[in-house]
Amino acid sequence: MVSESSFSSFNPSPTPKFCNSFTTRIFSDVAGDITIVVDGESFLLHKFPLVSRSGKIRKMVAEAKDSNISKLELLNLPGGPPTFELAMKFCYGMNFEITSANVARLRCAAEYLEMTEDYREENLIERTEIYLNEVVIQSLEKSVEVLSTCEMLPPIVEEVEIPSRCVEAIAMNACKEQLVSGLSRLECDSESTELKSGCLEWWVEDLSVLRLDFYHRVICAMGRMGVRPDSIVASLIHYAQASIKGIGKCQMWNPARTRPTSGMEENDQKAIVETLVSLLPTEKSSSIPMNFLFRMLRMAIMVDADIACKLELERRIALRLETVLLDDLLIPSVRTGDSLFDVDTVHRILVSFLQRIEEEDNEDCGYESEGLGSPSHGSLLKVGRLVDAYLAEIAPDPYLSLQKFIAMIEILPDYARVIDDGLYRAIDIYMKAHTMLTDNECKKLCKFIDCQKLSQEACNHAAQNDRLPVQMAVRVLYFEQIRLKDALSGTSGDGFLSQRISSGVPSAAMSPRDNYASLRRENRELKLEISRMRVRLSELEKEQMFMKQGMIDKAGNGKTFLTSLSKGIGRIGIFSGPAGGKRHKNGRKSRGSEGKTGLTEEQQNCPNLKRPKVLVSNNLISVANSSEFV
Repeated sequence: MVSESSFSSFNPSPTPKFCNSFTTRIFSDVAGDITIVVDGESFLLHKFPLVSRSGKIRKMVAEAKDSNISKLELLNLPGGPPTFELAMKFCYGMNFEITSANVARLRCAAEYLEMTEDYREENLIERTEIYLNEVVIQSLEKSVEVLSTCEMLPPIVEEVEIPSRCVEAIAMNACKEQLVSGLSRLECDSESTELKSGCLEWWVEDLSVLRLDFYHRVICAMGRMGVRPDSIVASLIHYAQASIKGIGKCQMWNPARTRPTSGMEENDQKAIVETLVSLLPTEKSSSIPMNFLFRMLRMAIMVDADIACKLELERRIALRLETVLLDDLLIPSVRTGDSLFDVDTVHRILVSFLQRIEEEDNEDCGYESEGLGSPSHGSLLKVGRLVDAYLAEIAPDPYLSLQKFIAMIEILPDYARVIDDGLYRAIDIYMKAHTMLTDNECKKLCKFIDCQKLSQEACNHAAQNDRLPVQMAVRVLYFEQIRLKDALSGTSGDGFLSQRISSGVPSAAMSPRDNYASLRRENRELKLEISRMRVRLSELEKEQMFMKQGMIDKAGNGKTFLTSLSKGIGRIGIFSGPAGGKRHKNGRKSRGSEGKTGLTEEQQNCPNLKRPKVLVSNNLISVANSSEFV
């Protein structure tokens, strides 16, 4: 292999002079009769071995007007002169090694030269296909290597389906490795941490050498084959760290730094970011590190990625916003003349988070909340504390407008904060850093603070804070006096929050769903208790009717139990008095009236002597003496 210029200065004849060992050994005895030019480099060869294996060269020789043609030119041959040299070695029957580094180029060159079985058995196409199917496809590592060599080949490589076969082979072998690594993890459960780390997929780093479009196809194939989402996420993180400049660094970017100056570089980074975001697993079980999502979001903002890409990252962050750290939310702003931090992005994340909470509440409307312990409300309380800390961090920014600051405050509902100490601190820092605020603007800020939800320390600070409006200080002192009064009177004084909860009044720290569930639970308990009382009352009424009927049956002759009892009491009164005979006589005369009125003569003559009463309690009937009711 040598170019025409390499020998023109030494030999003025048109016959090329080859200086490498291949051409010297082949043509030492027999002179060549045809010259093949490939990309400007000439090869002095013989027609017979070429036309016996290459259909393209045979056609070119046959179609030539001059039967003694001595020069042909092959345009756009895949792999260039080095690959053509290997193909010519194969035509001459010389031994050479087919490897994963040259098999794709040889297969494409053989397709270009039409070295099929129609011209010779076990031609170059057949030999390369055997190597692809028996060696490359069976190995994940070799499939990745062959796929990476396809990046520099012309579209003919897609026609022979080498990339598609390598992509499927990588995905299939990754599934096999997944099964093997799963067994290894079972064995590693009782071993050390170092051994467990060695059980991770080794192919994650190998995929980082692929071009973006090939990598995209590989990850999609892995998702179809059922590779674990965690393994795909690990591969995405490693590919991002290897391909995106600055993505692997954890330091905060300089907000004043401009975008990359090279348009080509910026477009490449933008394409990588958008592609990797589109490849993130959709399964909820997949655990994507939050710091990786935030780094990708920052990079998407820096390279001005599509709005769909940024919204997808914001949505994924909102799904687990309660686990976010404060430093992650401090996203620098890249727009000139704006605030130091990207408040708009954080605001959109909060909107997405609240939408997710609302959807969960609607889907789980029958959830029986245990007071303040519902999962969604617990997440909301954590996010409330996070937002208060974020407000305190961005408050000293002199370029932060009042509208954006207020928007960040009022985005959360009232029940997202149990106490307002963090909110009060953030507002106080903002008022201290922005001394040009008017009185109305200060009042507008302070109306978001609930004085009843301030701690004792915060109330003491607010009462002596000169930056607060007078109305705010008066409100703080008023509620402080009420709290002190309750403490002196011995009222359970854990603050107004405990009073609201214990009295059944909906608290500002309880979500509407929690209030509704609590009321439903209390209502159900009351209904159950009323039902129990009704059943017990019905049983008592039945028992009373049975006992009353039994008394009537025992009394007989139509005389009631009370009438007989009153007669007995009358007789006792006759024997106890001094004029017993007369009273006894009168008592006998009054028998007819006793049957009608049911009263003895002593009861009629004595106005202070009341009717005997029958007390029914716990299935026992007791008769009270008339003297006990005087």
